[in-house]
Formats: sequence, C-alpha cells, structure tokens
Amino acid sequence: MNSDGRNGIGRRELLAGAGLAAAAATSGVAIAAVTATPAATNEWDMEADVVCVGSGAAAGGAAVTAASQGARTLVIEKLPLLGGTTGKSGGVAWVPNNHLLRARGDRDPREDALRYMVRLAFPQQFDPESPTLGIPGLQYRLLEAFYDNGSRAVEHLEHTGVLKFQEFRLFFVDRQAPDYADHLPENRMPRGRAIEPAVGAGAASGGNSLAARIEDWLRAKNVPILAETRVTGVVRQNGRVTGVLAKDAGGRTLRIRARKGVVFGTGGYAHNTELVGLHQTALYGSCAMSGATGDFIAIAAEAGAAMGNLGSAWRSQVVLEEALENRMLARCMDYPPGDSVLMVNKYGRRVVNEKRNYNDRTRVHFTYDPTREEYPNQLLFMIFDERSLDGFGGSYPLPSDKREARFLIEAATLSELGAKIAEHLSRIAAKTGGVRLAPDFATTMTAEVARFNAHAKQGRDPDFDRGLHDYDREWQPLWSPLRQGTKFPANPYPNITMHPLADQGPYYALILAAGALDTNSGPLINEKAQVLAHDGQPIPGLYGAGNCIASPARDAYFAGGGTIGLALAYWYIAANHALQAGGHAGPCHGAL
Repeated sequence: MNSDGRNGIGRRELLAGAGLAAAAATSGVAIAAVTATPAATNEWDMEADVVCVGSGAAAGGAAVTAASQGARTLVIEKLPLLGGTTGKSGGVAWVPNNHLLRARGDRDPREDALRYMVRLAFPQQFDPESPTLGIPGLQYRLLEAFYDNGSRAVEHLEHTGVLKFQEFRLFFVDRQAPDYADHLPENRMPRGRAIEPAVGAGAASGGNSLAARIEDWLRAKNVPILAETRVTGVVRQNGRVTGVLAKDAGGRTLRIRARKGVVFGTGGYAHNTELVGLHQTALYGSCAMSGATGDFIAIAAEAGAAMGNLGSAWRSQVVLEEALENRMLARCMDYPPGDSVLMVNKYGRRVVNEKRNYNDRTRVHFTYDPTREEYPNQLLFMIFDERSLDGFGGSYPLPSDKREARFLIEAATLSELGAKIAEHLSRIAAKTGGVRLAPDFATTMTAEVARFNAHAKQGRDPDFDRGLHDYDREWQPLWSPLRQGTKFPANPYPNITMHPLADQGPYYALILAAGALDTNSGPLINEKAQVLAHDGQPIPGLYGAGNCIASPARDAYFAGGGTIGLALAYWYIAANHALQAGGHAGPCHGAL
C-alpha cells in the first residue's frame, strides 16, 4: 500500500475477483483455539509489549496508540492485504462531541449523546428518568466510554501525524450529513458527529485512506507487521494472557510474547458459514473482507471469556442470486437507487420505507408471522421501471447496461414480471427454504404500484414516511444521482425520493435478501476494553475492539460511520489500558 492510499488494485475489485478466496477457504469451519500452558512458553519466537491482532481500524489504531507512546508493538494479520474491512468502507467515523464539532462552537453534551444512543440501541428498556436510562450498568458504561474516548482517539491520530479529519458533508446539499435517526426527539445533535479522512475522503476511498495511512505510519515507525499469519490461540500464565500462538504462511507455529497485553481487532464472522448458521436468522452474503471468519470467538472462549449477543450484525441488503454464487460480495446495497422503485414481499405488499438506512431497512426481513409460521419478508422484490434503470443505472445494484446484468428480471407487464420472479424462485428453491410467491402476488403487486404512484404524485407516503425526514431526502442525491445522458428528466414531484412508475413496461425486478457489512458479535468487554470472564471479571492482558466483540451499540447503527467510530474509541481505550496496567506511563496515561 503506498502513501496515497492506493493498493495497486482496489479492495472491492480484488474481493469481487475472488483474489482472496483462498484465504477464506475455512470460512465454514470454526478455528481450533489453542491455549498454551506455562511449560510451552520457555522460549518465545518474538516479544513485544503490545500485540495487535488484525490490521483494520480497531487493531491498527491500537498499534498506533501503543507505538506512539514508545511501547514495542507487533501487528499480526492473517490476510496478505492489510486494512481489513475498514479498507472497503467509506472511512466515515461517527464520533460524539468530536473536536471539529467543538471547534465550530457546537455543544454535544454527554447526557444528550447518551440519551440518543440508548434510545436507539435499547428501545424496549429506554427510561429517560433512570440514572442509566433504563439499561444495565455495564451497557451504560460502555456507551459512556465511547463518548469519552471517541474524540480523544481521533485527536490522537491527528497529533501523531497519521491523518487529518474533516466534517462528513453531503456535497449535493453542502451540509453535514444527518444521522440515520435524525428525526428522533432524543437526537439533539443530528448533524456534525460524522467525520472522515481529509485526504482520500469519500464513499469509494475513505476507508482505504484511513487504513492506508495507519499502515504507512506503522511502517514509517518500523513497527513489525506479520501478514499471512493467523493467530490460533492465546498463552496464559497464572490467569493472565501473556502472548499468542500463531501460524505463518509456511505453517510454522510461532510463540509470541505480549508483556503488557493482546488487543484483538479481527473482525466479525460474516464469512464463517457454521457460525452464521448457528446464530443468524438469515445472512446470505457480506461485503466484509474474506478474513471475517470469527476467529476470536473460539480463541476467547478457550481463554474463559463470556459471550455477549452472538446474533447481531451491521446489516445491509444483498442481491440474493449474486450472493448465492459467492457470499463474499464486493458490495451490499447501501441505499436503493432510483425514485420509481419500491419493494414488495412474497404477498406483493410494500413492507418498508425503501430509503431508510441499510441496517434498519434490512431488519424488516426478520419479521415473523405467527399465524402463517413464516418470515413473509424473508425475500423482498425490488420493482422498478425504465426510468429508474436508465436514469440511475450504474448506482449499485442497478446496472449501467442491462445486457450485463445476469440477475435482472425483465418483463413487458407487471403480471408477466410476477411470473418471471416465480421462475427465478423455483430455480433457487433449495437455497431459500422453498420461498414461493402467493397466488395473487401479481394482482396485489399491481395494486401496490398504483397506490405508490398516487402517493408519489402527492409527495407523501402515508404508509412508511418515505422522504419525510432529512435522511431520506438528503442521501438520495448522494447515493442515487440522476446520471448524465439519461433520457428522463429530473423528478418534478414534491418528494425527490418518489416518482410514479410508468403505465407501460418494461418493468424490472431484483430479488433481495438479508446480508451484512459484517457481524458485530462476540465476547463481552468492559468499559476498559478488557474481555470479561464468565464471573464478570476481566481476563488480564486480553482486550477486544471493533467487530470481533459484542458491540456496545448492539443492533443500533447510530449514523454513517457508526462502526468505525466505535472501533476508534475502543482501540484507544484498549491500548492505553494495556500500557497502564503493564506499568507504562505514556503521554496519554491520564486519558481514561
């Protein structure tokens, strides 16, 4: 990876071309965790103060924090390419009370930010009158620690010269991007918490820039980096984690000592089909890097760790037939492009605001019908016309040229479209549990299109509030710009997110299913990023951050950058606590 944040070949292209498929050959098999006994540690192959496992925002950032304070630091990455899933992301970080927000004179009080986070992450327990807002003390402290340390982590990256950040702005409206739940009354600072790398920023390269600059800094400081080396277990002595066991590309076992601590930031398990089958209602594919196989779950369990929620994820929809061919996807569907587009379930009914954020929108797939004993929204069918295909083609998943779109379903009429969808479902029935359309699907879908058209002309969606809130309206031109050269004019109707479908075909469909950016499940940590044992006590020397642990946000996606913001805060906490607990006094010693 060179200094301008490029890797020669793009991460998405590399993954889409299965360039890292070999590295995920064990995606369906849980890693065999091994814990060494003290007798096995008479000789160490390598030694460091802090060992960071992984190389994305979580582990890579922890390495920066440790190394910048003079600690001997080692990074271990099982893939040949560094940066993890961070390198495929937009690089945005959602950080409450960040330094850029404060510099422009805005206040983001702790109690306000916590109220929003708890309301979104724990809606069934939220109590604004409670000292902990109705949630257990540990969960509350985790969110407090996020608020207290997120901005410190960002400022540390800037002060150490890794990179600078800027406000994340939507250039089409020239405003700070709104949070995903900007409309909640508990969200008193719905703009300004999201920031991004100042160099190489943008949805296509921001994460690559963040990952690249972390790597560049580490290499410039001569921090050892072991790529193509897989950690298989931890070494414990007298109850403390004192190192790791790893296998290099040649199959050689390495014993690596960690004098002060081991920080895991190894990602989720989106590409471990065994764990997906055990813990997820549905997860057909993911745009996580192929190394997201949940290695830390088995390693931590062997070390005596307690597990948190193992069924949560940062969710996004996927094109089902694409995911069935290869669950390691270059992209998920972040925001459905187009305006003359709607989604219906197997009964032909709309069930969701199609323009809601990817995480919340995808959760509609898990609605259960206790009468029919089924998940009626297990699959959704994205219906659109020539306007959306021609006007917004090239914005994923709409193709620029429909002749190259193998999963696009086309028909002259809506009735015929229903029949062709049924044909596609019959071919993949063995992989969907035999999902079939209701007998009156085409009739109901046609009525839903007519209802949608009437609402689009009026500019108001009384069913799902599509386009009502800032998020829907302002993200529409970012994710779904009307492309140059289209034969269709700009949307003349009152609601920019809605346009009537044409009275005549052709009509099109894509079959959508639940996927994920990655899972966010695993061992429990405390507010010091220490992994907890079954008795609730920390396992000395063992830390976790990012997607490999049970996320403090649970299923909530606070805003764009919600994943990276949490990772930044907790790597900063983990590295500093490891150094303090190990007796190292650095410039950030009093930060926690």
